[in-house]
Amino acid sequence: MKIINPTSVKNLCALDSTFTDIIEKYGLPESWEREPTFETLCRIILEQQVSLESALSAYKKLKERLPAFTSQEMLKLTDAEMRACYVSRQKTRYLRELSKAILSGDLQLEKLTNLTEEEVKAELTKIVGIGNWTAEVYLMFCLQSPDVFPAGDVAAVNTVKELKGAADKAEAVEIAKKWSPYRTTATYLLWHYYLCKRGRTVDY
Repeated sequence: MKIINPTSVKNLCALDSTFTDIIEKYGLPESWEREPTFETLCRIILEQQVSLESALSAYKKLKERLPAFTSQEMLKLTDAEMRACYVSRQKTRYLRELSKAILSGDLQLEKLTNLTEEEVKAELTKIVGIGNWTAEVYLMFCLQSPDVFPAGDVAAVNTVKELKGAADKAEAVEIAKKWSPYRTTATYLLWHYYLCKRGRTVDY
């Protein structure tokens, strides 16, 4: 098990004792790192606006169905095969648009490591089906960007409301600014709290 960066955790706890309380109650989460690949980006798309458990089921079904998790193979799947993998019509379109962008060279994931966060967001969000949340999660999980708070993440925002008394998303974002430059670590701990409190474990 790889634990999130201990230096970031220490500095974050010095900024806000809320995170010390989380760690004392639930321990440290694993580091939710993923490879910066087409497969990973597809998985993040599957996680949009559904439970992590539902997304994981669809992801595993796709892995079983595909001879190789590549853009070429993804485009060979029929609508019926996508449905059999628990992929909605909307997300079927998103996965196909991403596959086409990868094949055409319009999106070159290997080049994202050399770009700024804003440039990465611009590159990713030009693809149909990829919005700010997906781009931000890719930055966090795949490019290890240290200072990202995904404002569109319901679990993170609701946990800030619960623990810090934020009235709405805008206030949650303002509160999160105080955790800079460790907002990614803060988000991991907020997710960890959210899942542990509900007795949920997720395979990342």
